Amino acid sequence: MAVRRDDRFSPNSIENDRDILQSVCRLLGKEINMVDEALLSEACDADVYLSMGRLPKTIRLLKSFEEQGVVVINSAHGVAASMRCKLHETMRANHISMPPSHGEHGYWLKRGDVAAQEEGDVVFCPDEDALVKAKSKFAARGIDDYVVSAHVPGDVVKFYGVGDRFFRYYYPSDDRRMKFSHELVNGEAHHYSFDEWSLRHEVMRLAEIISLDVYGGDAIVDEAGRFYIIDFNDWPSFSRCREEAANAIASLVKDRIK
Repeated sequence: MAVRRDDRFSPNSIENDRDILQSVCRLLGKEINMVDEALLSEACDADVYLSMGRLPKTIRLLKSFEEQGVVVINSAHGVAASMRCKLHETMRANHISMPPSHGEHGYWLKRGDVAAQEEGDVVFCPDEDALVKAKSKFAARGIDDYVVSAHVPGDVVKFYGVGDRFFRYYYPSDDRRMKFSHELVNGEAHHYSFDEWSLRHEVMRLAEIISLDVYGGDAIVDEAGRFYIIDFNDWPSFSRCREEAANAIASLVKDRIK
């Protein structure tokens, strides 16, 4: 069974998220039912769940299915661990390369309880006064779970991965395919030289730590070639490399079933 992500978690990406899930199902060559995650229930019966779901109810149900020996990709435990506040704690505890808490170039305030659902869930603050005001706006919206990190000047790099069998990265400023406009704060990419294999290793290490098979995110590469992971998500749309990624995911599913 394929579990489609609730629309609120696919801002500006509803069709792209649906397309990657459908591509994987097609490659598996079987009649696979697709259900919206809001309709997932204990009555559902499947040997394998391909899930992009993020609702608390979805995570709770899939955890119970996993405990019964059912194959779930992505693991509900991994999805829960990728929520931003938990993820930041894990990254710091495991010395994953990430931006510091304080810096001289401004700050990013990000909603921490769930993945970003709208542009206002991630805010660039040029100074500490702006950060205080942004926190107040979060509070007015009832958001008291957030993370703060220093802004790092450099190239924005968007990466995609599937276990240890697939990894690609791109520069959003090259093709202008952006979910929101946050990447523009860093300007056009300079394509600074950096160790691509080190980034791949660090990203895959993080995915393994939190038990996430299908993942994506963003990193900043500064002028000196240092990279900092600034975002990490479960099952992205792979819009720049959908067919390659779908093949890797389908292969992963087949191996997991075996």
